[in-house]
Amino acid sequence: MASDPVPPPTLVLLPGLLCDRTVWEPQIAALSSRRMIQVADLWGQDSFDAMADRVLDDAPLRFALAGHSMGGRVALEIMRKAPERVERLALLSTGVHPVLPGEAAQREELIRFAWEQGMTALARRWLPPVLHPDCRGDAELVGRLEAMWCRATPAIHEGQIRAALNRRDARDVLSTLTCPPLACPTLVLGGQDDPWSPPAQQAAIAEAIPEGRLAIIPRCGHMVTLEAPEATTTLLVDWLSR
Repeated sequence: MASDPVPPPTLVLLPGLLCDRTVWEPQIAALSSRRMIQVADLWGQDSFDAMADRVLDDAPLRFALAGHSMGGRVALEIMRKAPERVERLALLSTGVHPVLPGEAAQREELIRFAWEQGMTALARRWLPPVLHPDCRGDAELVGRLEAMWCRATPAIHEGQIRAALNRRDARDVLSTLTCPPLACPTLVLGGQDDPWSPPAQQAAIAEAIPEGRLAIIPRCGHMVTLEAPEATTTLLVDWLSR
């Protein structure tokens, strides 16, 4: 009697600030034949700790994990809480440092702006600086990103900003990522022209991870999964094969 086919391993994708599955759509299409795909919903929690708990509650016992931007921060909290459950890790356009001088005031101003001016105004303020200049004139891409951010609300935005302002320093997690018996193949990926998570920051993260792999995509800003979908997917396929 034939046994039931074994399902493929699971890949959990974590979106960034104000992002949903839209930001991962090219990778979902390309990788779904290789992995079961789960895209976490990080809206509605006001701490990275709570976001990590929700992901762990919804995920299978073992899974591959990729986080973009804020999602990378949540991924590192997952590694802090339950490293034995993560078989491999990809950090895209993210950071590990605690709150920087002046950051709180800037983020508080953005909270007020979203409540007073609305999400469309916030999206149009945020979007151009995070994209590579070559992508700013791509009406289809810009429209998708604006629509995604406008599906959020000022309350969702404030909750995620509060989570960012209360974040822990994640640098202590990095050195543990490839330590036996929890060795975790780790990819650190970023855009060459990302103003939020610049290449030097990505290089420092990769350098702190024993055997961490660094990949920088040229002519690309912060939204690597959509600005450079083919390059990002190729790197993720290689990472999943390691």
